[in-house]
This record gives sequence, C-alpha cells and structure tokens, in this order.
Amino acid sequence: MTVRRALGYLWAGPWTLIGGALAPLVLATGGGAAIHTGVLELWGGLLRRGLPRLGPDFAVAAITLGHAVLAIDRPTLEATRAHERIHVAQYQRWGPFFPLAYALASAAAGLRGDHYYRDNRFEREARGDA
Repeated sequence: MTVRRALGYLWAGPWTLIGGALAPLVLATGGGAAIHTGVLELWGGLLRRGLPRLGPDFAVAAITLGHAVLAIDRPTLEATRAHERIHVAQYQRWGPFFPLAYALASAAAGLRGDHYYRDNRFEREARGDA
C-alpha cells in the first residue's frame, strides 16, 4: 500500500469506523458484508428498512461513509458501485469534513434554486456530469 493510499484511509477513517460499526447489526439482521476493492460493503438486513428513511423526499438506496458503502440489498450495491466509489474518493480528498462539504453543497444548490440532491456538486461528480 502506498503512503498516499494509507493516508486516504486514515483521513476518511472516522466515517469508515461509523459505517463499519454497523456491520454486526447488519449481519445479525440477515444482511451481508464483503470487502470489494478495498471498501467494506454492507447490504440488506436493517439497511433494507433504515436507509430509505434517510431521504426527505426520496428513498436512499445506498450511501457511503468513508470506505464503507451501505445498500438496501446486494443488487443495488452492485448497480451503484461505480457511483459510490466516486464518493469514496471524495471522502479521501475531504476526510472527516466531507459530510459538512456535502451539506454546504446541497445548501448552495438550494439557494441557486436547484435541487439540493440532484444538483449537489458531489452528486454531479459521482454521476459524471460535473
């Protein structure tokens, strides 16, 4: 592992720990877990019910916390993998400040009259239309 990669893991580490701490609960409720390309992936179990409730006007199907990706089920995880890996890279750049930067980008989009999620600069980058 290169020094730069190791620093990326450390920088995003606080959020990865939060995501990783959910692993026992996900597994105990019938979900699954795996490591894929250096990222902890969790799916199903309590995430099937819990994630959709995070979105105020849409259902959340997958979310990234550092180097942990959580999804409602395995097919959704596989379908969103490329998108969520962009968020992993964003966590590596912004580290523990990424959620704040994301929230500010959502607020900025809303102040422009745009959609807080679809027009968030981090989401646009993850979709490849930034």
